Amino acid sequence: MGLDEDSLEYHARDPPGKLAISTTKPTNTQRDLSLAYSPGVAAPCLAISDDPDDAYTYTAKGNMVGVVSDGSAVLGLGDIGAQASKPVMEGKGVLFKRFADIDVFDVELDHDDPEDIIESVRAMEPTFGGINLEDIAAPACFTVEERLREEMDIPVFHDDQHGTAIISGAALLNAAEIAGKSLDELEIVFSGAGASAIATARFYVSLGANDDNIVMCDSSGIITEERAEHGDVNVYKREFAVDRPEGDLADAMAGADVFVGLSVGGIVSQEMVRSMAENPIVFAMANPDPEIGYEEAKAAREDTVIMATGRSDYPNQVNNVLGFPFIFRGALDVRASDINEEMKVAAARALADLARQDVPDAVVKAYGDQPLQFGPDYIIPKPLDPRVLFEVAPAVAQAAVESGSARQEIDLDAYEERLEARLGKSREMMRVVLNKAKSDPKRVALAEGDDEKIIRAAYQLVEQGIADPVLIGNEGEVERTVDALGLEFDPEVVDPATGDFEEYAQRLYELRKRKGLTMSEARERIHESNYLASVMVECGDADAMLTGLTHHYPSALRPPLQVIGTAEDADYAAGVYMLTFKNRVVFCADCTVNQDPTAEVLSEVTRHAADLAREFNVEPRAALLSYSNFGSVDNPGTRKPRRAAQRLREDPDVDFPVDGEMQADTAVVEDILSGTYEFSDLDDPANLLVFPNLEAGNIGYKLLQRLGGADAIGPMLVGVDKPVHVLQRGDEVKDIVNLAGVAVVDAQEEE
Repeated sequence: MGLDEDSLEYHARDPPGKLAISTTKPTNTQRDLSLAYSPGVAAPCLAISDDPDDAYTYTAKGNMVGVVSDGSAVLGLGDIGAQASKPVMEGKGVLFKRFADIDVFDVELDHDDPEDIIESVRAMEPTFGGINLEDIAAPACFTVEERLREEMDIPVFHDDQHGTAIISGAALLNAAEIAGKSLDELEIVFSGAGASAIATARFYVSLGANDDNIVMCDSSGIITEERAEHGDVNVYKREFAVDRPEGDLADAMAGADVFVGLSVGGIVSQEMVRSMAENPIVFAMANPDPEIGYEEAKAAREDTVIMATGRSDYPNQVNNVLGFPFIFRGALDVRASDINEEMKVAAARALADLARQDVPDAVVKAYGDQPLQFGPDYIIPKPLDPRVLFEVAPAVAQAAVESGSARQEIDLDAYEERLEARLGKSREMMRVVLNKAKSDPKRVALAEGDDEKIIRAAYQLVEQGIADPVLIGNEGEVERTVDALGLEFDPEVVDPATGDFEEYAQRLYELRKRKGLTMSEARERIHESNYLASVMVECGDADAMLTGLTHHYPSALRPPLQVIGTAEDADYAAGVYMLTFKNRVVFCADCTVNQDPTAEVLSEVTRHAADLAREFNVEPRAALLSYSNFGSVDNPGTRKPRRAAQRLREDPDVDFPVDGEMQADTAVVEDILSGTYEFSDLDDPANLLVFPNLEAGNIGYKLLQRLGGADAIGPMLVGVDKPVHVLQRGDEVKDIVNLAGVAVVDAQEEE
């Protein structure tokens, strides 16, 4: 099947199209329906009648954007009409929802007259929190946007004009820095003089480019003052008419610093690129074929050609999805009256800054594991980078407040947490822990400190103020990696191979001499990073420890258990995963340590896992799981969790509800728990699931993660005397940062 056939099958698959409406409130009972519609709906209607701003409180208006088109200039397809443009507008809605959790109604208007479009859209203002104009031909698009911005009190944004301008503007900021050139001195040539080109040229001026240094070419050549005087160009092109002899695109490009292509493919030759100034910047953004191919442009020069296109199969894709979802997110969240120039500039600068930061592993994997590091081949972030939301939306929101467009103030710290929640419960939960960690950072020993991921994680821990990392590893290797990654920090490094660790060796010997360890063996082992980190924590020279990224779990766990051991109130350690669903959090224990625990072990594991849940501000409700419910099957296997639950209920120090044994669905389904087993000590479904053995725990959490769509954080080690967490092989940098944050909070609790 070709791409066209695949696309037709994709769109036709039941239900047809790409968007649907879903309810956001319960509709299961008659009372639910009476609240959703008649008679209950009268109350919010009357409230809005008294105060129109209450529409943002009682309706979806504040998170609703209208994607509006007449289908007169659909990208790559031309004037195909309103009806035929609907798949594109639905697709736009998908992007709004996927990247910024914004709901969309697509509105296709069968109008030929711009005045009719203006009147129709203006009449829909009560419905929407913002309007995204799409695929409306020039010059009508200028008139439509200008009038609607004047006449409507909600943001109106023509993405075809401003999207490319903002994204390529971010690229220009970084490209100029890499090329060693000042923005206000750049000689910039445009190929194309339509809506996008004119908006982009205007925006570059807003960023700091000199409008006297901009030359614009249309299909007839350079737009000159002489052509303007003879009425050869429209009023919008006239803005960029230059006082110079007429000529073609090749004439304009000679000696230019920047080429911006928003025209047609294949019109720029290698000779034209060779005629440009040193280290030229070439943005060939015609789609699907750029004005000059990527390899062709790169091969034209021996110096650095900083190249961007509109294609995803080359570096530096100028993709509008980096802009409009997040710009609208920020604008909606402060109830902005418009999207002004300050907000657009803030978006571009936020994108430019993000491209200079370390790139998460998940983003690198999504793009074929190709290196992504600030430089000529990486001047703008990738569309699938989840950090764009947290950089662009707050920047836009803050700019709206400062410029007077916002009708609602915003607490930026609280706002970032709200954005985290939009991307999933796991991010929201980790924000709780990371905020606690930042309040009092601790020293965390990272046992595999010369691993690239560990170094990148250490950099983020320092940058975000989460922890003070101590890298246990080869000092020279750490320095080389820091330099290669371009990370601007000076980490603390303890090199196991070169340091004098006699006192630590003596301490290791004291701890293990009655376990068969000789002094000479202690001196040898202390030069192993896991033992060295463990002794540092045991001696108080580090507050916490992470290991396991390059080791099997049992071999990574052994040294800290031998050196640090379990806590005073613990005889056993255990591994706990936090699984986050859309609106639910569940802790699973024990999934990594105890193979066949007794009732005593299960009760202890439950207590420590409950303490961990409270670090995440979750009040635990524990269920001891089995394949029977409250004695329905009686054998040694079912008695074990039953006795563990009884021990916990009888313990005066246990201040959380616990019950068992019970089946997994009984534990988590409210109707079963309260309907069939109303005597249970759990008044709500369990959020701490304790499995009867390691086999069940490991199987259970992985099924929940893979089939239930849960995000898993962990394993988090509980029951150890000092904070120690064991990473999984292949964990990403974000996982290391998260577990380091948990370790810091553990250390805070120790105090």
